[in-house]
This record gives sequence, C-alpha cells and structure tokens, in this order.
Amino acid sequence: MGIFSSIFSRDKKETLDKGLEKTKQNLFSKIARAVVGKSKVDDEVLDNLEEVLITSDVGVDTTLKIIERIEQRVERDKYVGTDELNNILKDEIASLLEENNTTDEKDFSIPQTDGPYVIMVVGVNGVGKTTTIGKLAYQFQKLGKKVYLGAADTFRAAAVDQLCIWGERVGCPVIKQQMGSDPASVAFDTLSSAKANNADVVIIDTAGRLHNKINLMNELSKIKQVMRKIIPNAPHDVLLVLDGSTGQNAFEQAKQFTKATEVSSLAITKLDGTAKGGVVIGISDQFKIPVKYIGVGEGIDHLQVFNKREFVDSLFK
Repeated sequence: MGIFSSIFSRDKKETLDKGLEKTKQNLFSKIARAVVGKSKVDDEVLDNLEEVLITSDVGVDTTLKIIERIEQRVERDKYVGTDELNNILKDEIASLLEENNTTDEKDFSIPQTDGPYVIMVVGVNGVGKTTTIGKLAYQFQKLGKKVYLGAADTFRAAAVDQLCIWGERVGCPVIKQQMGSDPASVAFDTLSSAKANNADVVIIDTAGRLHNKINLMNELSKIKQVMRKIIPNAPHDVLLVLDGSTGQNAFEQAKQFTKATEVSSLAITKLDGTAKGGVVIGISDQFKIPVKYIGVGEGIDHLQVFNKREFVDSLFK
C-alpha cells in the first residue's frame, strides 16, 4: 500500500510540475531580467521584483506584502545576494500563504453529514465549471461514494448536455428538466432523488451569469432555500470555479460572486495552459476563502486538491 501511495504521490507531483511549467518559465525569466547586472538585492531590484510579481498576476496587495517581507529580510541581513532571491521569494510566498487562516485539504474526502453532502457550484460560463464537476464526481466515485449530479443551469442546453456526458463517463445519475425550467426545481428533484437513493454526494451545477448581480443573488438564494426543504444544512459547500488563465479577471469574478452569495471554497482551473498561475497566490491570500482544488491538465484525474506548500515548491522547482 505504501508503494502505491508513493507512486500516486509522485505522479500527482509530476502533473503539478508540468501544469505550472508556463507560469514558472514566465516568472523565472522576469526575475532574471530584474536582477541582471546586480549582485545584491537593493531598492532597484525590489522595484523590479514588484513589477515582476504584479505582471505575473499575483495582485497588487499581495505583491506589496511579499515585497515588504523581503525588505525586512534585506534590512535584517544587511547583504542579500541576487543569487539568493529565488529561494527568499519562495520562502516568503510559502510563509504568507501558510499564515492565512485556511487549511489545505489532504484529499478528496468529505465530512460526515446527515444525508448527502451537497456542493453547489457557481461561476461564470466558460471557466470550466461543468468539467470541474465531472472531475470532482470522478474523484468521489473513486473513493466509493455514490454521487448524484443536478443540471440546474437550465438556461444553456450545452451545459445540460455536457453534464450528462460527464455523468455517463463517470457513471453517476444526472437529474435534469426541460430547458428554461426553474433551477430551484431541478435542485429540489436532485436532492429528493439523492436522499431517497442514499447518495453520499450531490453536486449542483448553476447558471453562470453575472450581467445582473441582483438576479443572480436571488436565484442562488432561492436554490439554497429549496435545498433546505430536503436537507436542512444544504448546501454544505458553495464552490466558486475561476479560470486561472484570465488573470486579474478571476479576481473580479471572485469579488462579484462573494458579494452575490456565501462562497465557502474555490477551484482554479486551466493553470496548465497559462503563464498566469501567480493568480492562485493572490486569490488565496486576498479572499481568505480556501482554494480547495486546482486544474493542472485536461485529463480526468488532473483536478488536484490544492496544497500551498506543494504549489510553491513546484513553482520554484
């Protein structure tokens, strides 16, 4: 068992390393340019580094925190060589993330609940929401959990069709209604069926529209109220899916959705196709909402549980 666990862990780390390759190359090349011709970390190097982090989508507020930490270190140690900068940056980013009041999930296990554990998934269209749901369902099924999916994004036929394809691929039921049906009604049917059939996990897809925040807020509130008629504490998790490749736009989406509903966890997707993986650092730091999952590839098992230390290790490997 130990051998298989070790192999799985190694494969997971290799997938993470590969998924962050573009971000790593982008960051290192910028850092190299920031210190060219310099032997020690001085004000000019720190100014250049600040620009590097901001243009790497770490975000202004988080960047300023990181620079302040490095300034304190330079002041304390008097002389810090530019050859040490990568390791110092790695240490300070890791420390900053560790200090946030969010704990890393160790695996895809779920808490014990009275009845099915309900996850409501929110996010704008195109961020990989439905794909994330399918990959999550796959991981829960691997743990021996009985999973039900609810197609409550009733405004897009493509969303319902895509969720049904994932249901077939993973091997779990998808509850749906006609296009244009009340999303809350779909959620009600899904939870009723899941509870009657002793399901362990229910994942509800929702419409990804931000054009009218009030409507979105009302719709999500209604879905929650209807869910609670079946399972009193549902949803147990409101998972916001963000597209990491959109950089600062992901910050804006996080702001909008956290205003519209009580988001309890985050999934950041498409990190393998972008050099903007620094956004994970900023979002993890700024929103104080746990980043639970990251998408680092297209494979069905390329959705990973986010671990701050492993993420930073892979970024600076």
